[in-house]
Parts: sequence; structure tokens; C-alpha cells
Amino acid sequence: MDINDLRSIVTVLAFMSFVGIVWWAYGKGARKGFDEAANLPFADDDAEVITDLSRKEERKTS
Repeated sequence: MDINDLRSIVTVLAFMSFVGIVWWAYGKGARKGFDEAANLPFADDDAEVITDLSRKEERKTS
């Protein structure tokens, strides 16, 4: 086994990893999770803002 065999093995492993990542990213099961993650910046944060404001008001009254 020389350096060229090792290079071939590493190339094949890298290609298999690439194919696995592509399969994971574009598979049918991952679409729902990715769609939810894509909409996170547009999520309604009003509940968190109201909670923060109520905490500030409680601190002022105590």
C-alpha cells in the first residue's frame, strides 16, 4: 500500500460523505424541518416582548 492507495481511499470517503450530506439535505424527511427553520426570522415575538415588559413593571412596583 503506497501513498496513491491512501489518496484513493480518502477521495472515495470524501465523495461518499458528500453524497450523504446531499441526500440528507434534499431528502423528503428534512423538508419540514428546513421550512420551519427558514421561517424562524419571521416568527411572532410578541409573547416574549410582553413577558419582558411585565417583568420590568414588576421590578418597578417592588
